[in-house]
Amino acid sequence: MSERPTIGVLMDYEAAGSFSRRPHYALRTAYFDAVWRAGGAPVALPYVSGAIHEFLTVCDGVITPGGSYPFPPAWYGETIDLVADQEPRFRFEIELTRAVIDGDVPTLGICAGMQVMAGVLGGIFYQDVRAEVATTIDHLDERPAEELAHGVRIAPDTLLRRIVGCDEFSVNTAHREALRIPPDNLVVNAVAPDGVIEGIEIPGKQFMLGVQWHPEFFITDGDPNFALFEALVETAGKAK
Repeated sequence: MSERPTIGVLMDYEAAGSFSRRPHYALRTAYFDAVWRAGGAPVALPYVSGAIHEFLTVCDGVITPGGSYPFPPAWYGETIDLVADQEPRFRFEIELTRAVIDGDVPTLGICAGMQVMAGVLGGIFYQDVRAEVATTIDHLDERPAEELAHGVRIAPDTLLRRIVGCDEFSVNTAHREALRIPPDNLVVNAVAPDGVIEGIEIPGKQFMLGVQWHPEFFITDGDPNFALFEALVETAGKAK
């Protein structure tokens, strides 16, 4: 039996694309590479709603990755909620995210994964941070995802600060939405120089942490981005 903790990685979804004209799952290999290099055994999670309990019985930890899909209007502060019309991933991810929070399953939310983590707790979002925030940072296209784009300031006395071991470091950026009003039951642990929220965590949990950037592009030893995967795997291993 493997001593590596099993980390479930939620897949992204395409109705049609270059891989197939029919609906299929897809995700960049970097997420799986990061988990394996950090000492975990990555497994892909499809959208099988009735299987979430079984998934979380097998998985010691979870990653909800980046993706691109519209949120319901209520998440932008509107009064009409159209959850039923949302993308298949979004419908499943809400259910999965609520389950990992309720079950205290060590989870790392990346970009959209972080946003859903905040959204299920009642967070409100900017729909387009570039249009709604006075900033000189282009949070969507500042630089290619493989390159560092701007700094983030890390809040003291947070799980994130303990993991990365520094007060500030540089990250990449590739997001349109951003958390505007965080819910009361989470902690903001990182912000960009323009004040945009870049990281969150849920206190009282083993490891329930989200970051707005994409740490899977920087998985070398000693990099604070890679430390996130190492900390997830280490915490998940203790839960085995």
